[in-house]
Amino acid sequence: MDIEIFPHRILGSDTTELLLNELESIDDVQRTVIHGPRFPKGEATLPDKYKERRVININGEDVVLQVKTARIFIELTMESTIKEIEEVCKKHIPFGFDINQDRANYIRKHKTVTDRIKYGSADLPDDLVGMTDQYSDFESHVNIIKRDNLD
Repeated sequence: MDIEIFPHRILGSDTTELLLNELESIDDVQRTVIHGPRFPKGEATLPDKYKERRVININGEDVVLQVKTARIFIELTMESTIKEIEEVCKKHIPFGFDINQDRANYIRKHKTVTDRIKYGSADLPDDLVGMTDQYSDFESHVNIIKRDNLD
């Protein structure tokens, strides 16, 4: 099942980093996708304290934040995990948010024509299905963060 976290305001990069780290630490979270408008091209000329495009660290891996976080899609397996996610959101999003589960899937699970055009006839791993952006290079806009298997 997929859920959508819809903050009442666009999140800053610091809040995004804290929220994603805590969400990714939940065992049932399978995939997390952030969605929002891209940062403006002129941001490079701003003073450092106003820059939001920066490197954030998620689960020990550095990721360049490319978009302002307006929505977060999470794939999970158990509905009971939503309460845990809601507690994390209350902690990091004090101005309010909605958790939607109206749709069966927010993140695509099956290959589409766009995937075939982007990757050709290559065998696309399941982790990458639904991660295509037809307007950009895949490598510059998708980060796969692996969890450590502590068995």
